[in-house]
Amino acid sequence: MSDHLDARKWADRYVAMWNESDPARRKALIGELWADDAVQVLVDPPQEIRDAARALDFAVPTLEVRGHQALVARVNRAYEMFIEPGEHVFALAAEPSVLLPGVLGVRWSMVEKSTGKAVAGGLDVLALDADGRIRSDHQYIDMS
Repeated sequence: MSDHLDARKWADRYVAMWNESDPARRKALIGELWADDAVQVLVDPPQEIRDAARALDFAVPTLEVRGHQALVARVNRAYEMFIEPGEHVFALAAEPSVLLPGVLGVRWSMVEKSTGKAVAGGLDVLALDADGRIRSDHQYIDMS
């Protein structure tokens, strides 16, 4: 990875991927931003999943997708659920942080288009490879 990473420019592209209306362009952005064998881990799954695991005496699982095909499905589904209806958009909630060399912290919000009010948000901790592509994304969602 280059010695100088423009964290803001990189984070803007990452958030734009989630908002992209064209499925072919979303897929292309995944190819540009993610390593071929990258993984996204939803560290804190939805409450229903946590409740079901506890009811069965299982530890609360993390959810993960690996590789471009699974990432395309994941990003497409998030777009369909949260952006396509036209009420919300994802936006950076704070300046991205370089946590360590090759590790970015990206805080984001899901914002109501009509009011600009954040209705949800989270933090993605992104580990980048030597080419500046995501190796792993650990996503923490705050729905409060």
